[in-house]
Amino acid sequence: MRYYSVIAPLALVSLALTAPLAAQSDAPPATGQYTAVAVPPLGPASDYEWNYSRSDVPVDPAWTFGTLPNGMRYALRHNETPAGTALVRLRIGSGSLEEHDDERGLAHYLEHMAFNGSAKIPEGEMVKLLERKGLAFGADTNASTGFETTTYKLDLPRTDGDMIDTALMLMRETASNLTLSPAAVERERGVILAEKRDRNTYALRATEDSWQFLTPDARYTHRLPIGIDETIRAADAARLRGFYKRAYAPANTVLIVVGDINVAKVEAKIRAMFGDWQPSAPPSAKVPSPIDTSRKGQAHIYLDPALSERVTVNRLAPWRDEPDTIAQRQRNLLRQIGYAIVNRRLAQLVRSEDPPFRAASFGSGDLFQSASATGLTIDTVDGGWQTGLDAAAKVWRQSMAYGFTNAEVAEQISQLRAAQINAAKSQDTRSNAALVNAVENLLQDGLVPSTPQDSLERFERFVPSITPDNVLAALREDAAPLDAPLIRLQGRTAPVGGVDALRRTWDTAMAAPIARPVEKVLPPFGYDDFGKPGTVVSDTVDPIMGIREIRFANGVRLNLKPTNLREDGIAFRLSLDGGELLDTAQDPLATAMVSTLPLGGLGKHSLDEIQSILAGKTVSFNLQSSGDAFVMEGTTIPADLSQQLELLTATITDPGYRNEGEVRYQQSIANFFEQKDATPASALANSIGSILSNGDPRFSLQPQCAYEALSFHKLRYGIGDRLAHGAIELALVGDFDPQVAIAEVARTLGALPTRETEFRDSPWLRERPFTDKRTRHIIYHTGESDQALVSFTWPTVGDSDLSKVAQFDLLERIVQIELQDELRERLGKTYSPSVSSSNSHLWIDYGTFNLAASVDVKDIEATQTAIATVLRDLARKPISSDLLKRARQPLLESYANALKSNAGWLRLADRAQTQPEMLEHFKEMPKRLKAVTHRQLRQIAGEYLTPAKAVEVLVLPATKAEAAASGTTDAPTEPATSSAPVAPKVGR
Repeated sequence: MRYYSVIAPLALVSLALTAPLAAQSDAPPATGQYTAVAVPPLGPASDYEWNYSRSDVPVDPAWTFGTLPNGMRYALRHNETPAGTALVRLRIGSGSLEEHDDERGLAHYLEHMAFNGSAKIPEGEMVKLLERKGLAFGADTNASTGFETTTYKLDLPRTDGDMIDTALMLMRETASNLTLSPAAVERERGVILAEKRDRNTYALRATEDSWQFLTPDARYTHRLPIGIDETIRAADAARLRGFYKRAYAPANTVLIVVGDINVAKVEAKIRAMFGDWQPSAPPSAKVPSPIDTSRKGQAHIYLDPALSERVTVNRLAPWRDEPDTIAQRQRNLLRQIGYAIVNRRLAQLVRSEDPPFRAASFGSGDLFQSASATGLTIDTVDGGWQTGLDAAAKVWRQSMAYGFTNAEVAEQISQLRAAQINAAKSQDTRSNAALVNAVENLLQDGLVPSTPQDSLERFERFVPSITPDNVLAALREDAAPLDAPLIRLQGRTAPVGGVDALRRTWDTAMAAPIARPVEKVLPPFGYDDFGKPGTVVSDTVDPIMGIREIRFANGVRLNLKPTNLREDGIAFRLSLDGGELLDTAQDPLATAMVSTLPLGGLGKHSLDEIQSILAGKTVSFNLQSSGDAFVMEGTTIPADLSQQLELLTATITDPGYRNEGEVRYQQSIANFFEQKDATPASALANSIGSILSNGDPRFSLQPQCAYEALSFHKLRYGIGDRLAHGAIELALVGDFDPQVAIAEVARTLGALPTRETEFRDSPWLRERPFTDKRTRHIIYHTGESDQALVSFTWPTVGDSDLSKVAQFDLLERIVQIELQDELRERLGKTYSPSVSSSNSHLWIDYGTFNLAASVDVKDIEATQTAIATVLRDLARKPISSDLLKRARQPLLESYANALKSNAGWLRLADRAQTQPEMLEHFKEMPKRLKAVTHRQLRQIAGEYLTPAKAVEVLVLPATKAEAAASGTTDAPTEPATSSAPVAPKVGR
């Protein structure tokens, strides 16, 4: 077993300056990491027993691990975060790698069939049964198929005996009692083909190409879980049953139940319910086809108009089996620090005023149990690959030749220590999801789930051994040397000189001179004195939710809600008057660069300096434009609350506006516009705002040149007054001493000069148009020729009438259920139709109701007809009591569980003083939902959701000429790797 060895690059905008509070172990995290080749690792699939006893890492005693006589294993744990809930997972240790050549796609097909009938549950009734009990399909009821596992998931909103019995019964039915009727198999075929069609994007094709180049003969490259058309179209009940019998064996199955449960009772129920499952031989351990780790010196180019430029440099090496032991964790910790420092150096170049690349990372990862790979990944602006490759190679060579400075190692130790301390302090309030993840890491990677306190103690004992020399030695041992590497470039344009140019550039970079790194001296954080602490002029408790509401003499508002939901954890959100209401028809991009402002650091410190100065501090540094406010939010701990408040206050009083932040914004713009229509969904998202608003500039994508003309100078002019004078409201939720918090806010935000006390509420700022053009709109995407998207949007109302809001919330669920039944289950035309209702609090009397379905181009007319039929029937026919219950119960459960986390409370405390009506809304909504009648739902369906009142949008494939002629210049959706602006969402 080997752990991931590379730290993911920091996000471009929202910067968490230390590891997350949820850190679980002294071993490098086994999930959420970036690997150079983006291939998931293969765990001990042939190991059908609990293997923690092989390690000297002590297992967390709160777990109950067991094995039935038939070989099925289970892991149980009582946990009350959140209280009254539980997660149930049935994990089959086989996925697409288990498939034979004529079975590619059957593991995934079988996963779909688990929802289509069993011995006790007729076809079509499983989801309905769960909806009646408050589980929403997709959100609380789901399944997934990967290369090596298939997992069935139930998120239980309650843990009463009936709910637990139902969950275990459904998992037992899935394990061996599926009916797999021929008729059901045939009906599901269209759904799976639709899912495959939707997943066929430029990003997937690029990934497949990268796998084929790196490891052309490996089994995983031919075993994508979605399968191939030939197998999907030929699948029948007999073939599925053969795979079912082979893979779904007791010894190949693990049941995980974590939550507010009586472990002894649940264990007894599992033994009773699963004990009669007849044992059978588990699948034989499958070793993926050998990977030729001697491959080197080759280069490859892959082009697609939607792809930004990226160069990867990889070398393969033999796989090493490294079982989880304390000594191995120590070696991995040294490796992790080495990789992290290299990536830190690459990030420093990204933040320079003339960055050679947009992003870069260095790391190693396992390719299942066949090989490992070490590589550099460099993302550049189009045409910048040579500069980027040269700069990244220099960083790598310098690191491997000269190692690391004491300051660099100390920074990483501070980060790791903070994560370990935070985890240890909050170990008794870890979430159900975090604990389930710990068991999955044990099953996947053999990573023993120890207690965070044990991990912290081991870490502190090992710290004296974390020296620059030891870190370099561990990194050299782990990383394959990048001599004569495999080089791949993807992008829009082939480089001049082709693959030979790639090799020559690398060879030249390898021969260039390098120098020993220079140790830097950091100044102290420059923001700890904001003047005389403010005084409290008002201190009350709201009568609805018990939130303490405080006002300082300078106008700053503070909302406090202490909780014990997360030990040593604090969630915060600061709202400052302004936001997207500053965007006007004359200046629609006034706030477009706000989210990139932290990239410019602070007046006294660059972003890079901030990261080093605050290493080991649990603080967040971000800024967003949201509705009527600029927002800063994140999590901290009591020990770092003072530092977090200083950082918030400094962001308001002395933003850096440094050129490096502006450069990174500008680098993203061209790529955004190249990709904006690359899929049907992105084309729709980038057009719908303008269509619905009659081209209002505030909700429409502007010409590319308008974004290129933006600057921090213009941003300072646009938002400077709000930063200096706008009303401020800060909410703190979590484990803190209220008096300490009040004093710290008084010392920071409360010490600022007098500010406005109210958020601006000019009606003319909150007016949002909805088009009167109820005609069909056609826009074009540049993706696959068989992909289309059908969308209908209706205007509704704002959120002032709670009864109406409740009716629309229920109507959304009912339409979702009915479309799911009609378009997916009966017709097989789409994988997942979407329905959303939004009743805006920001825009006066503004709301939208939208439904959309991704379909095959040939099925557009049939889809439109089916949607019209569903809507017509809702308005004309009685809505059954059962359908209403299935729609209502998940909504009621969501309200019942909403305040079982700090995040839930933060949504209420956020604007408790300036938007007190939202507290009343939350309290009243369950009653309003229960009061909605069948007749009211039919009435609003007939009044609002008629085809004649809808804005219909068809997204169709087009040639480049058609796409250019379509002139789709509407509201953008930002890719995850871009810092381009995001226009207002529909119906906010």
